[in-house]
Amino acid sequence: MATNSKWLIANSPWLVALFCVCALSAQAQSNLDYRRNSLAMMLVFHPEDEFGEEIYKAFDSLPIPDKYDDHNIGWRVIDNSQIWGVQRRDSGYYKATYGHQLTPSELKANALFTEQLFNEAEVAKEMVAKWFGMSGSSAEDAVFNTDLIQQRGQYNANDVDVALALQTTRGLATLSDAGEELLMNTFVLVNDITYITAEQEAAAAKVAMGVIGGLFDAITGGSAGKEVANVAGDIADSFTGFKVKTHSYLYQLEWNDSIAAIFYQQHYTAKPDPKKIQAFLDDKTTYRLKYVAHEYEFDKKSVLKGQYSRTELVRTICARSMDKNIVALAKQYEDFKVKTPVFQVLTNGRGKIEGYAAKIGMKEGINEQSKFQVVQRIQDPETGKSEYKYVATVKPKKGSIWDNRYNAVLEQDAGATLPYTTFTKVAGGEILPGMLLIEGKYRKVKE
Repeated sequence: MATNSKWLIANSPWLVALFCVCALSAQAQSNLDYRRNSLAMMLVFHPEDEFGEEIYKAFDSLPIPDKYDDHNIGWRVIDNSQIWGVQRRDSGYYKATYGHQLTPSELKANALFTEQLFNEAEVAKEMVAKWFGMSGSSAEDAVFNTDLIQQRGQYNANDVDVALALQTTRGLATLSDAGEELLMNTFVLVNDITYITAEQEAAAAKVAMGVIGGLFDAITGGSAGKEVANVAGDIADSFTGFKVKTHSYLYQLEWNDSIAAIFYQQHYTAKPDPKKIQAFLDDKTTYRLKYVAHEYEFDKKSVLKGQYSRTELVRTICARSMDKNIVALAKQYEDFKVKTPVFQVLTNGRGKIEGYAAKIGMKEGINEQSKFQVVQRIQDPETGKSEYKYVATVKPKKGSIWDNRYNAVLEQDAGATLPYTTFTKVAGGEILPGMLLIEGKYRKVKE
């Protein structure tokens, strides 16, 4: 193992994967009516920053967005002070600071450096081990199972019995479907959060006004300019703003027919088989994560109206910033798109349909211009393969968009007390509860 990745696996050695069964999140167990993408989230921690510890605590307290299944594997932090970074002359990542925006080459270097760290630390292998419930105290008694795939994919137990599936064409198709729908849609999101404080902006304002005031005095021969600069500095010091700069890097688990064949034939075993388990543990090349997209969020005008403690202020701003990046990444990278079921068909007292309810809102970036496809997932009874069939197109109803952002109720924003977003049909056929909403166009949908 390379030296620069030791920090990454110090708290997540393979013994952890062998000694424990990875538990499903409570949310995933309680609401299994559709196939979500799976997501692990990590933070680049900057312990040298004044607010670094509070950003870390805020991030650690936030759950995985409920439109994704939780696929965290036991650790969530990359300590920027403990790695030899992309800059080589210093530790850690290229860092966005006040007055310095990351360049395209710095962003690419950060992204590819993280990909290298993940693959040296065999993070993808741990994610596969979680998918297949790897358990046991050693290679001698470790085994896999398909319980998690069965639950997240709504398969019958026999559908994903690997021993049976490998013997039939339909079984192989079902395993392939699980790979395409579940494993291929497994992601890691790395959030590098830095910030701007009132003090930083005040200092810059003082410098700027000082220069202007000095020039004014030089021209007039007086001292009025210095007084202007001092007043401006006092005003800037009284501002209590806190704004975060969030760079999010998205990585996807590589999974295809070739990788699946190696796993099922050479590594998977539902009963103790030390040779197969050891082969899995020793494999350094098959299981990989690939970098797929980057997103940056910084809102200079973000203002919170509620009364917050410093800790809750940081938590709220960080949560909303990461949510914005997730929305942008879903629009940018199609495999990361969110699917949301129609919750209810809304009718008036005479039974006339007035709209369709879905548990999705401003947190997911919905506005009055958003449009969604309504699709139906159909599974071929002969092959076990899934496909998505187009049903209709809908848009949010004006004034009926749910504000489900973090702490929106505390902010008393319009829409915060709504239980869902109401959509109206623009085109298409009959919409039923359980059908899925997908924003924009989705390449897997058949007309």
